[in-house]
Amino acid sequence: MAPFDSEDSTTTAAAAGDVREPRRRFARYGVPVTVMGVAAAAIGLVPALADSGDPDLPKLTAEQLVQKIAESDVEQLSGTVKITTDLGLPDLGGLESGLLSGAVGGAGGGSAADPSAKLTELATGTHTLRIAADGPERQKVSLLEDAAEYSFIHDGQDVWGYDSRSNEVYHATVADGAERPEKDVPATPKDFAEEALKAVDDTTSVTVDGTARVAGRDAYRLVVKPRQSGSTVGAISVAVDAKTGVPLKFTLTPASGGAAVVDVGFTQVSFAKPDASTFDFTPPKGAKVTEADPAAESAEKGKDGKPAEATRPGHGTESGPAGELDGMRVLGEGWNAVATFGTGGEGLPTATGGGDLDGFLGSFGDQVKGGFGKGTVFSTRLINALVTDDGTVYVGAVTKDALVKAAESAR
Repeated sequence: MAPFDSEDSTTTAAAAGDVREPRRRFARYGVPVTVMGVAAAAIGLVPALADSGDPDLPKLTAEQLVQKIAESDVEQLSGTVKITTDLGLPDLGGLESGLLSGAVGGAGGGSAADPSAKLTELATGTHTLRIAADGPERQKVSLLEDAAEYSFIHDGQDVWGYDSRSNEVYHATVADGAERPEKDVPATPKDFAEEALKAVDDTTSVTVDGTARVAGRDAYRLVVKPRQSGSTVGAISVAVDAKTGVPLKFTLTPASGGAAVVDVGFTQVSFAKPDASTFDFTPPKGAKVTEADPAAESAEKGKDGKPAEATRPGHGTESGPAGELDGMRVLGEGWNAVATFGTGGEGLPTATGGGDLDGFLGSFGDQVKGGFGKGTVFSTRLINALVTDDGTVYVGAVTKDALVKAAESAR
């Protein structure tokens, strides 16, 4: 059965291919390295709270609505975005944010204003963002905090990060032809939608489920669901602006039910051209300015200065070029895909060996065993990861049982 379903008709696999051409431009966005990015790359988002009242709009098929998103050419907008993330991570007293920052820390030299570290805060809790865009050369994202603000500004070849709390500034220069930095971390509903639509294939059901009012605008609801059992993803709903085709709101609900894992949506939006002064930035007097290290940045990029194209989890196989990424293999396909890679050493200590570290790790994981030996499964509401005693890691948006089964099949 084809991925696009509707009450009126079922689209054939051949017809579904017609919308994949305009969606090819989505493929140039690499998989973000943050937990938020991992979730987005594996799935997308689901039904969200909208304004009251369902507008009466002309009927569209799922295929037509996906086409509308793909062909949207809006490059100028501004507004406020609210993002809430609840991955079910254990409360480590703030340590989890530090671990995430360390995992994605780039060439910022430890600066509090380094965007690669600062924006990982979006991986937990509720945050309010002010965003503005004027074409591919100018974007601004401001993270509003208690009595403080963090701003990321891209203006031509200049990239700035400013943390008002520490009065620190990060600055980098984008080379001509290099991939633009605003695509590194998803911050808007559109960012998540582009990742979600990459998952549309024969393992996916896509339907239109009525209409909504979001940020004062009429919208269609596009719902994406896995056909396969074993996924931790319940459904995906994308509220698409009826006039422009711009995604306005997204929420990811897990298969286990309960509150949304990720909810991202505009509370206010305008498609007028932002004032040019919006993107102006001069380091405040007395601010500590950290210049990016070009050598460190180039080490993370390909020879052409662009990020290496990432193989999307969920659409590789156990072998072959499509299933490999820096030593990583992808087992299975679609929503049940599991990424596996080696750590180059022994696995994490188990809870049975005694000692403070063993007990600490064991309190957050479940001990399992099988043809792969022994290991520990660490779970969130969306992502499960198995670390075996020999240092092999299996991770995916699948249930614990599906993860163990994938590890068994790999041996």
